[in-house]
Amino acid sequence: MHTTHSDSSSAADIRAVVFDFGGVLFDWSPLHVYQELIPDAAEREHFLTQVCSPEWNIRQDEGRSLQEGTDLLLAQHPQHEPLIRAFYERWTEMLRGPLPEGVALLRALHAQEVPLFGLTNWSAETFPYALANYDFLHIFRDIVVSGTEKCIKPDDVIYQIALSRYGKHLPNLEAQQLVFIDDVARNVEAARRLGWHAIHHVDGNDTIRQLQALGLPL
Repeated sequence: MHTTHSDSSSAADIRAVVFDFGGVLFDWSPLHVYQELIPDAAEREHFLTQVCSPEWNIRQDEGRSLQEGTDLLLAQHPQHEPLIRAFYERWTEMLRGPLPEGVALLRALHAQEVPLFGLTNWSAETFPYALANYDFLHIFRDIVVSGTEKCIKPDDVIYQIALSRYGKHLPNLEAQQLVFIDDVARNVEAARRLGWHAIHHVDGNDTIRQLQALGLPL
């Protein structure tokens, strides 16, 4: 029977898996704190979209200090001071804990000796708490943290930094030899544009199927 170069044989060229953290390995959400602080759903929605918004929070992930980010909002919304201060004073409560499905996948790949790396949008000031409290993070050979690098997904530069860093562990590593798992579609699209394989993580079983299709031992 005539055979051609199949997807599975090209898939064997995958040399490492890269994990996003929030939404893949961690259940992190401001709602874990603000559902208690702002019982009214409409008020809470307004506060978390117009005051302590994702756009504001991502700037801390990009390297702005927590103090500077907080002070900026206090100047703009002094009437909300206790609620604004709560964002980082109670930040550890927003990190509810690991997502079992994602962590099980991480451990399964590790058991098969697949090289594993992290690429996360996370403040450099809050990330050490996660590192100190969640042992599975020590499985990773290297973790690129946006707040430390002062750039964020989906900007091209953080993927380029990541590829360079991971290549120190796996010499001659190329973009197409990586598969990236992220729950945010635009981050996945950015990785693909740069030549990475990437999986939009929505359902754990589907993510496993896509990894298996790439030839990973699961």
